[in-house]
Amino acid sequence: MPFRYVLALPVLFLLAGCEDAPKTKSESQTRETIGKKTQEVRNLKPELAQGGQVTDGKIHATDYITIQADAYRTSVANIAKMNVQHAIDLYEAENGKKPDTYEEFMDVIIKKGKPDGIMLPMLPYYQEYGYDPEKRELVVIEYPEKKKQVEEQADKELGRK
Repeated sequence: MPFRYVLALPVLFLLAGCEDAPKTKSESQTRETIGKKTQEVRNLKPELAQGGQVTDGKIHATDYITIQADAYRTSVANIAKMNVQHAIDLYEAENGKKPDTYEEFMDVIIKKGKPDGIMLPMLPYYQEYGYDPEKRELVVIEYPEKKKQVEEQADKELGRK
């Protein structure tokens, strides 16, 4: 058997075992965020009634492994909030007021005739953007129950619980 075939055999065996695993429940509930954009902003009041909580925009992780992701996630959300706040300030300068309602906010700040609208970085599956019409600002809403369900499912699949 020629030497090149001997080297190719292990590669073939590895490739044969590299088929896509079926998606688990936790994988189907998560979403990709890196490089993804959205214009989805939710109305805050109904989201709070469904168990959402407004985040404080701070990094809470303490261990080395998760602090990196927490810092990235928090920074991305805070920068998006600053961008939207700038657009709100410009709108206020031109119109003498900030958007009063969720619908007005979506029309004049986020959508602005879709191609010119603000594209926000995608947040993880357990967070969404929301508009607080009382404070007239963009906020990040976190859904602890969504996060808990996916983490429990992952732990179950890995045999940790």
